Amino acid sequence: MHSGPHGHPSGGALCLQDTTELDFNGQAIEGLGPLSYEAQRGMYLHPTYAVTPEREPLGILDAWMWAREFKDADGNRGGAPESLRWKEGYERVADLAAELTDTRLVYVADREADIVEWMARARDLGTPADWLVRAKHNRALPEGKTLWATVMESAPLGEVRFSLSAGRGRRAREVRQALYAQRVGISDQRGATLEVTCVIAREVGAPPGVTAIEWRLLTNRAVETLEAGVELVDWYRARWEIEMLFLVLKEGCRIEALQLSTMERLERALALFLVVSWRIARLMRLGRTVPDLDASLLLETEEWQAAYILAKKPVPKQPPRLNEVLRLIARQGGFLGRKGDGEPGVKTIWLGLQRVMDFAAGVKYAREAHNL
Repeated sequence: MHSGPHGHPSGGALCLQDTTELDFNGQAIEGLGPLSYEAQRGMYLHPTYAVTPEREPLGILDAWMWAREFKDADGNRGGAPESLRWKEGYERVADLAAELTDTRLVYVADREADIVEWMARARDLGTPADWLVRAKHNRALPEGKTLWATVMESAPLGEVRFSLSAGRGRRAREVRQALYAQRVGISDQRGATLEVTCVIAREVGAPPGVTAIEWRLLTNRAVETLEAGVELVDWYRARWEIEMLFLVLKEGCRIEALQLSTMERLERALALFLVVSWRIARLMRLGRTVPDLDASLLLETEEWQAAYILAKKPVPKQPPRLNEVLRLIARQGGFLGRKGDGEPGVKTIWLGLQRVMDFAAGVKYAREAHNL
């Protein structure tokens, strides 16, 4: 499937990849397979999600969907290696890079993608798209040292600072990391050497009782300055946007509650809901980062007008602010909008948007049918 990117910024686009489980246990859907536990039933989803370096969602580029085969009597599982999705994922981004010659594309993934086979494939293709992954393996280097120890022997480039938002079991706090980078050669497992840069971002002065944040990153890009290292850390931090996409898909759109008869129908529904999830994530992001944006840039006239009508408020003659409309939409989904409630989340936006869109469709039909 393909739905983007919708325009491109001068800074390029980050192509985020990750895999999530979809749990349909207990549902009679033909074609499902086992999940992490053999007794569970469901499927896997692996999309490529494009965002700007500033984290504005641009669109869904493609998606792998599959169900695992069941193990045979000897405990072996058939089917293509699941690691293949990382290699094919990069190749699709590389194909897109050949079309979007004025846009820098960067393939970004977490530790599961630390697989040298596709990195070598990227080199063989001429690296049409840059890549950045979190390192999982502390590889042995040709000179006998290990990768991470070699990087930490280098002088730090400097420090990066950022705000870490609150999460489950985690308080919001300021983070300060020292950055180390080293260009090294690793084995490509084909008898040759693959040149990569390893960046280690190690937290300095973490609060007592809190685990220090340390990220080990691999990239094709050279990192010789602090600015180049900070850019890579910012790109990796943007990877969390795909986790937000999964949150919208599961908690907002409630995809795991779908009751369809076959996996084929489920895949078609997923293709649609991925685009819906992108739209919700984009509305939520822009409603917070550029609250004064003209609402008509993201919503049809009937949609933002419906939000006011349903809220029993006077309909503005000119397009209103996006944040104002978004809060009205979310109220239709249960958002209370009290002083201490903050901004609406994905679930209330999605529930409210469904009602607003249904109402807007009725308004549009009435106008067209009766020349209102």
